[in-house]
Amino acid sequence: MPTLRAAALTDIGRVRRENEDRFVCDLNAMLFGVADGVGGLPSGGEAAELAISELAEAMRAGPKHHEPNLTTVVQHVNTAVANLGLRVSPSMGIGTTLTFGWVSGGAMKLAHVGDSRCYVLRGSDLIRLTEDHSVENEARLRRARGEVVYYHEANRNALTRCIGQPSRVDVDLVSRVLATGDRYLFCTDGVTRMVGEHELTEAMQKSNTPESGVREIVTAALDRGGLDNATAVLVYVDEA
Repeated sequence: MPTLRAAALTDIGRVRRENEDRFVCDLNAMLFGVADGVGGLPSGGEAAELAISELAEAMRAGPKHHEPNLTTVVQHVNTAVANLGLRVSPSMGIGTTLTFGWVSGGAMKLAHVGDSRCYVLRGSDLIRLTEDHSVENEARLRRARGEVVYYHEANRNALTRCIGQPSRVDVDLVSRVLATGDRYLFCTDGVTRMVGEHELTEAMQKSNTPESGVREIVTAALDRGGLDNATAVLVYVDEA
């Protein structure tokens, strides 16, 4: 079994009236991640809260001696949030991002929907393991395939995928073998839009504990103006 340390921190920020971010940081279950209620839709906090609680329950309820299928787990979470949306916001629905990792078999196994992120710091290299599901990124990928794509600049950060959509959601999966000294960061866009990757690298490198690391990262987001809720989960791999 790998030896891990982990910590999480969330802050409402300087502008928002409600914190619609949620996180899971469970060393016993080896489950870590973040959810961020979608802006522009109602009940973002409820959507993120339900996504995290349904995720934790689904991972606990999985068959013993068999690894859970993370795509199936995410589809279950998506259905639960969509059903809540039918009750609380039938005309618009509700939504949330969901980016989480589960440690099993010596690997960090990620599932990702939305624009929250997961990074790993290995040595001095910070590697982004997730791709934002945004209008801008979707356009870039389609243009790389030779398609002609236009979008309004005001919509560049709008999500193209989220948890809570009425149809089956596409899920990005990543599996990365753990190495001693790895440091994994899960964070919402309230962090990544305020704090550059070089600053994230520096904060993760110099912080001897995950607790000091998340404080450094969230404080940096607040110092830049705290325009959104800011949430970070750090996982340190002491022994792979």
